[in-house]
Amino acid sequence: MVNFMMDKYIVPSFIVSLLGFLLLYILRPRTPNYKKKDPKSDTHNVITSNCKPKKGSNDTDVIIVGAGVAGAALAHTLGKEGRKVHVIERDLTEPDRIVGELLQPGGYLKLIELGLEDCVEDIDAQRVVGYALFKDGKSTNVSYPLENFHSDVAGRSFHNGRFIQKMREKAATLPNVRLEQGTVTSLIEENGSIKGVQYKTKTGLELKAHAPLTVVCDGCFSNLRRSLCDPKVDIPSCFVGLVLELENDRLPYPNHGHVILADPSPILFYPISSTEIRCLVDVPGQKLPSLANGDMSNYLKTMVAPQVPPGLHDAFLSAIDKGHIRTMPNRSMPAAPYPTPGALLLGDSFNMRHPLTGGGMTVALSDISVLRNLLMPLQDLNDADELCKYLESFYTLRKPVASTINTLAGALYKVFCASPDQARREMREACFDYLSLGGTCSTGPIALLSGLNPSPLSLVLHFFAVAIYGVGRLFVPFPSPKRLWIGARLISAASGIIFPIIKAEGIRQMFFPTTIPAYHRAPPVNKGSEIC
Repeated sequence: MVNFMMDKYIVPSFIVSLLGFLLLYILRPRTPNYKKKDPKSDTHNVITSNCKPKKGSNDTDVIIVGAGVAGAALAHTLGKEGRKVHVIERDLTEPDRIVGELLQPGGYLKLIELGLEDCVEDIDAQRVVGYALFKDGKSTNVSYPLENFHSDVAGRSFHNGRFIQKMREKAATLPNVRLEQGTVTSLIEENGSIKGVQYKTKTGLELKAHAPLTVVCDGCFSNLRRSLCDPKVDIPSCFVGLVLELENDRLPYPNHGHVILADPSPILFYPISSTEIRCLVDVPGQKLPSLANGDMSNYLKTMVAPQVPPGLHDAFLSAIDKGHIRTMPNRSMPAAPYPTPGALLLGDSFNMRHPLTGGGMTVALSDISVLRNLLMPLQDLNDADELCKYLESFYTLRKPVASTINTLAGALYKVFCASPDQARREMREACFDYLSLGGTCSTGPIALLSGLNPSPLSLVLHFFAVAIYGVGRLFVPFPSPKRLWIGARLISAASGIIFPIIKAEGIRQMFFPTTIPAYHRAPPVNKGSEIC
């Protein structure tokens, strides 16, 4: 019966998605998606230099601003390729964050590809093999489709700071990688090209560093991104973070991430060590109950605790009483770069998505793999203009992985949030039941979420299969006028969720990347002439 329904719905969903793409393509803005911007037009954190270093006078090939997950991984990757790398990080002590703690299997595969898989060893990292979903007293679990991979391949969850420190230590072992603690205050611009950075050392000394290529990956709070991209940052919600200490309490599904479809929005649980569980409570909007006067504790105990699975309830209350409650805004920002000679954005300074699906590190590591492959045939990085034109292909080549994970994160968050609208409630229920069906209905979406199958078309097909599955449920036992109306609104709601996200990602870049001119660009030929 399930197979019949899937066969019946997959063709209509495909037709619906194509019609939607056609409509959006017709209505798309006629301006180019990537606008080349003169850094002089935005002087924010950009200084003009009259210094013209001679070719070969720099002893650095690449400056990396930031040594988080993206910066540390990139430093090691380029260092292994023989590049001379200078990393400038504001604080080299171990970070303490409440996100960046779950690495999907697709991200772990990228770690292996980059030679960084040992960075999840000796930090008490936990294997993650799937997700468990809870809704209205019901539960189901979906496993990652790992049958065709080595037994070591799975997700990993850990303390974010421990993971970052391991990567920094590994990068620092390379003789051509230099890690320095300092705060980058501005980019150095000369004749429309970025030639390096100005920064302040730990002791307060102001210095300049020059290199043919500067990669900015200083995270979600980046103070440099404004001169390199169009930073349209949206903050749909905030996470409230707790750590549950394991005693007699265990996760209902060991080695799984847990998602509770709560009211008003999801609650997450996953292990970050052998004795600790991270809990993240999503609170819509930007205004949170006060931590200082106890409103937050009261909110968690009265509104959230009754929706926590029984096996975790006591540990959840105990964590609240201990008072170690932390908060963090959840940011979303599409990648909208200004291709700039001599500079490139990477990581959360460039592209963010709702952290519900834990896809940020997977996107960053995938981007590093793409960038490494693009730079590999280049011996000379000094021809800034030619290098900039060539690296514009980076923004297209990264799209299959990045756009799939970004779109799924944004769409799932909207579907998983409670809503007073009946059509949205039906969509939420249909999504839970669809994933509970097993087979392709669960392995398909979880392969997308995990980064194992970065296919934008597959994402759209499954998303509309969920919507049409929800409509089919409404027509049983018979399609009354009211149910027909709700079904139509359900399809409309689904379209209203996913199409704006796809439009922000770029329809052409997601589904027709080979039609982008930069996709076919060959590496620039070393001319041997002096480039300042």
